[in-house]
Amino acid sequence: MADSSDKINKVSIVISRGSLDGVYPGLIMANGARMEGIEATLFFTFFGLDAIMKKRLKKLQVATVGNPAMHMPTLLGALPGMSAFATSMMKRQMEKLDIPPVDEFLEMIKDAGADLYACRATVEMFGLTKDDFVPQVDAIINVAEFYERSAGAQIIFT
Repeated sequence: MADSSDKINKVSIVISRGSLDGVYPGLIMANGARMEGIEATLFFTFFGLDAIMKKRLKKLQVATVGNPAMHMPTLLGALPGMSAFATSMMKRQMEKLDIPPVDEFLEMIKDAGADLYACRATVEMFGLTKDDFVPQVDAIINVAEFYERSAGAQIIFT
């Protein structure tokens, strides 16, 4: 059994993929951390920004092309409607498990005390502003600020 010095007190989770299967692991880990009293920070970068963008967060899909975890040939995953079908199946399964949609999950995690940040370099690269993001986003920060805020944390990249 681990002693108290081995206990994780703080996590910083980097979400860099904008598919449902890329976003949910980080959200689930952040929520679990907060439920255990662990300080949690979420840092959204590159296509992970889709999860916190007002216009895109409700349109996230499961990645079927080039996703070896789908256990199907890439050509099959590229068929029209396959991503929508896989997304629909995943959402139904998650609903059965009482896992909330991304927008509700972000609210829950924020209400539980987590910090949410967007990556400044990516925001600038994509020509976005703070107004493009959901209100749960605390700020747009650069990598140096992320590391500063993550001091003493376990950094997890999803």
